[in-house]
Amino acid sequence: MRSVVGLVLAVALVLAGAGVAGSDPEPYADPDVYRESAGADEGPLAGRVIVIDPGHQLGNSRFPGRINRLVPAGGFQKPCNTTGTSTNGGFPEATFTWRVARSLRVRLESRGARVILTRSSNSLREWGPCVDRRGRAGNRVGADLKISIHGDGAYGGGPGFHVIAPPDRRPWTHDIYRPSLRAAKVVRHRLRSADLPVAHYIAGGDGLDIRSDLGTLNLSDVPTVMVELGNMRDRRDARRMTSRSGQAVYANALAAAAYRLLR
Repeated sequence: MRSVVGLVLAVALVLAGAGVAGSDPEPYADPDVYRESAGADEGPLAGRVIVIDPGHQLGNSRFPGRINRLVPAGGFQKPCNTTGTSTNGGFPEATFTWRVARSLRVRLESRGARVILTRSSNSLREWGPCVDRRGRAGNRVGADLKISIHGDGAYGGGPGFHVIAPPDRRPWTHDIYRPSLRAAKVVRHRLRSADLPVAHYIAGGDGLDIRSDLGTLNLSDVPTVMVELGNMRDRRDARRMTSRSGQAVYANALAAAAYRLLR
């Protein structure tokens, strides 16, 4: 009898740990948690500090009260965060940005950079951080560069990326708009060099947009760009953005841009 009870308990524990066969309690989640590294003592980017901001968070939709509250965004207020978009097949922007950010982190750390991520997980149990925290990330440590990673969700817009930089807007971005614009142009060049298409449905079709309404840019005191790496609602971009090989292409291009800017 004891052996039967023990067998039943063992089976129950296995099922509890694995979940129901064929199901995932956190679809599209990534179980590992990011921990900031100190950076290497050697390498072409040794001594450099780079902030990577993976847009959104997988669990934002489960915390509407938190993500809809207003926070400072640079002379005005905006909601803390949004749920982000997804492919037509349901692959979330939050997971895409997280995976590209992790791949980019590995590439930058291998060259000696110290990397700071604005969120430490990709989980349905988490929300945020808010755009004001993302915007201020890196300010205290005097980061050399901040890259905010996103995916667009334009129905019928077609494929392509575009890069966003802040305008000269006193007192918020006057100190960073020139180096941020330079960084945006370098990022655009590296994405083009990777044979990635430029979006023609937005920003005049040249892949470069200037916006004053984004807290992530407005609250930064370090050179910052936001990049919409593709249109997740376009089937061609979606195919690339959901694949590990495609995510590596984006990470390689962003790493090349950071290297060009900071070496």
